[in-house]
Amino acid sequence: MNDMNGGVSATAYLERVRETIDRVAAAESANVARAADIITDALGRDGIVQAFGTGHSQATAMEIAGRAGGLIPTNRISFRDLVVEHGEPVSILTDPLIERDPDLAQRLYDAVPVHPADVFVIASNSGINGSVVGLAEVAKKHDHPVIAIVSRQHSAQVESRHPSGRKLADLADVVLDNGGPFGDAVLPLPGGGAACAVSSITAALLAQMITAEVLNRIIASGQKPPVYLSANVPGGDAHNDDLLQRYAGRIRPGG
Repeated sequence: MNDMNGGVSATAYLERVRETIDRVAAAESANVARAADIITDALGRDGIVQAFGTGHSQATAMEIAGRAGGLIPTNRISFRDLVVEHGEPVSILTDPLIERDPDLAQRLYDAVPVHPADVFVIASNSGINGSVVGLAEVAKKHDHPVIAIVSRQHSAQVESRHPSGRKLADLADVVLDNGGPFGDAVLPLPGGGAACAVSSITAALLAQMITAEVLNRIIASGQKPPVYLSANVPGGDAHNDDLLQRYAGRIRPGG
């Protein structure tokens, strides 16, 4: 692979990704274990994982909820819930600044069938926008544990957009650092700026590490782990539908 442009190449990016993955995996192992303990406890009390992210952090929530190889007792909260479940106008979804609105937090919580034992996993690279900080605030008000996945470096260098002045990490019981740099992109460009983000990759890594540790605890307790099969393999739908019956009405179709 060519590297003819001052280090901006697939090879250079792969090197940065590998370095960041190794650093995050080593630095966050204790927090992964803490997050897994919280989630395992919640599942044992008939709770589920409520996952939320905005912008590109929606991908992290999708990594946690409703995917093949993942835990079945998981639900992805999204802004569409305000329309589908809460009857709000579709036009709110076209607002490019929707993630900054703190007033949406309580409405999001109210639009979701939340059990007292549920745990919230909230992903946000910056950890400053009103909806993510607000949802964490509402979750804590209702005594739910909150696990945050953020870039500590980026979050430390920007001001909160929530009226309280707090950031997502300030409200979380466990904070996992995705290792992304300020601005997320890792390859400096000639003349300034940078390209090629890394946080989606490392946040997905953390989500899967947590899942693996939760499954480790469930298996060690002698229970059968509730894991999705791919809907695109024979028997996948029947397997998933059978396990989903336990959480009827609490997990949205499609995650």
